[in-house]
Amino acid sequence: MENEKVNHSYEASDIQVLEGLEAVRKRPGMYIGSTSVKGLHHLVWEIVDNAIDEALAGFADTITVLVDRDNIVTVEDNGRGMPVDIHKKTGKSTVETIFTVLHAGGKFGGGAYKVSGGLHGVGASVVNALSEYLEVRVYRDGHVYFQRFEHGGKPVEDLKKIGDSDRHGSVVVFKADPTIFTETVEYEHAVLRDRLRQIAFLNKGIRIIFTDLREPEESQELVFHYEGGLKQYIEFLNKNKTPLFPSVIYCEGIEDEIMIEVAMQYNDGYTPNIYSFCNNINTQEGGTHEEGFRISLTRIINNYAKDNGFLKKDEEPLQGEDVREGLTAIISVKHPDPQYEGQTKTKLGNSEVRKIVSNIFGSQLERFMMENPNEAKIIIEKSLVASKARVAAKKARELTRRKNVLEVSSLPGKLADCSNRNPAECEIYMVEGDSAGGSAKQGRDSKFQAILPLRGKVLNVEKARLHKIFDNNEIRSMITAFGCGIQDEIDIEKLRYHKIVIMTDADVDGAHIRTLLLTFFFRFFRPLIENGYIYFAQPPLYKVSRGSVIRYVYPGDSLEEITKEFGEQKYNIQRYKGLGEMNPEQLWETTMDPKTRTLVQVDIEDAIEADQVFTMLMGDDVEPRRNFIIDNAHFAKDLDF
Repeated sequence: MENEKVNHSYEASDIQVLEGLEAVRKRPGMYIGSTSVKGLHHLVWEIVDNAIDEALAGFADTITVLVDRDNIVTVEDNGRGMPVDIHKKTGKSTVETIFTVLHAGGKFGGGAYKVSGGLHGVGASVVNALSEYLEVRVYRDGHVYFQRFEHGGKPVEDLKKIGDSDRHGSVVVFKADPTIFTETVEYEHAVLRDRLRQIAFLNKGIRIIFTDLREPEESQELVFHYEGGLKQYIEFLNKNKTPLFPSVIYCEGIEDEIMIEVAMQYNDGYTPNIYSFCNNINTQEGGTHEEGFRISLTRIINNYAKDNGFLKKDEEPLQGEDVREGLTAIISVKHPDPQYEGQTKTKLGNSEVRKIVSNIFGSQLERFMMENPNEAKIIIEKSLVASKARVAAKKARELTRRKNVLEVSSLPGKLADCSNRNPAECEIYMVEGDSAGGSAKQGRDSKFQAILPLRGKVLNVEKARLHKIFDNNEIRSMITAFGCGIQDEIDIEKLRYHKIVIMTDADVDGAHIRTLLLTFFFRFFRPLIENGYIYFAQPPLYKVSRGSVIRYVYPGDSLEEITKEFGEQKYNIQRYKGLGEMNPEQLWETTMDPKTRTLVQVDIEDAIEADQVFTMLMGDDVEPRRNFIIDNAHFAKDLDF
């Protein structure tokens, strides 16, 4: 599906002014979410989104992003170049209007862009307001124009012509203001790399050149350019998985100026991974485009199964979860007027999209299955096996359900529950082993802290079917204790604890158990991670004491620095090999007391990247895991296990 050029000019009249910029520096969080590292990266995305808009309109095909050693960012595109004439409403140049007036841009009804990327649309003016300085250079109509802004968006002088050139496009250079971004002004290479690569996948044919001068010389420049678009994205996502057949199913179409692309491929795993996008934004909460895909997928596969004798007429049809087992899919929509809803405004709400996706994808999937009977047979057979496993899992799942979250008699027997019934004030510790569980039960505050000892290694859910997962005693205990349901049935309102703390030994086995638990939470309780309910406890590695003076050494602390505090005096060092070596008082003081403990909150910055990591670490394919260990072994040289 080629990008279609918008049959429209890009002049001053296309720039619509909605409101001023006064409050941005006072309340930056309202415009970019926060002034943390996430908000810092948001500045880059706002400028990159503008360049992508030029590409989506068909006027640019190359975007370059440069980060220098001082964390100064340069974004360049080879589009039309921003309009430079005087804007009627502001009396200033249109360039100055774009960078000094909030919501001034071609996205707000001027007609310059059919489809515009990004989510918030706060635009270049907010980046300017939150920068120490910003410079813009425009190549347009044979000339070069320049303007500089300082001290939070104030123009140093008017836009001026500084030369002639046959180039076309825009260049924006900015330095984030450290008085606003007090946490850090240092960009994370991996965050920039992964998002820019994703944008290139989602917009086939666009070339994105990412240069990071802070990296080693041999890896400073990366070029992302994918003529295959979503097909190559699927191959990238499945690189640690084993596809059931080599071809990627790809569908595309356009209706009512709404562009639809779908790519999908089945692998031999059990977990579905479906990602949806609207105007290049990952709609993590799904929406109408994802609903249309799911409905159509189930309908087409069932019809084919019945028409070709895989299912008898009186047999129960395949369910949605059956046909999605082991499926990696991407749904990408380009919409001229997207409407978002949901808790984080990343759920597409346009009702017309559901039918459009269903029609376009459904008809093309049906044709693929008719033209490729071998691949169709593989899909049907996998879905039928999944259906049988689902029935077995349903029986096992029933054992994990509780009739009432306050019905204590149905709780697992080894759970030491807390007396408080307000989930916001309650914590549950998932503790490795009965010995540590005993210390934790004695040392806890039973008013708000519950303890659930886990015996042995938790099942690796990455390699197990649902009925085996629900048959596992440890997993059933966790599901029952949490009380909120599982997978698609999760009801956060019924969650009994708003802090679920993984507390394992500070050794290799403990790290493995943490990984197993995280895999389980990621695959079956992802909303708990997304809502910030999962934590790691941080037990100490050492106890250093002399008389009544005691210091604990935690991961990241320097044992040498702490022992220096005792000077030439004699002291004792105790290495804690496991939580069970601590008495209840020590465990409370070091790891469980809210006044003194350290908890690490688990979050999902990028669910797609997280999925790849979990598949690589916990899946069946050994080679990617082996390569990962070889590449990262040097990080483990100083570990004390």
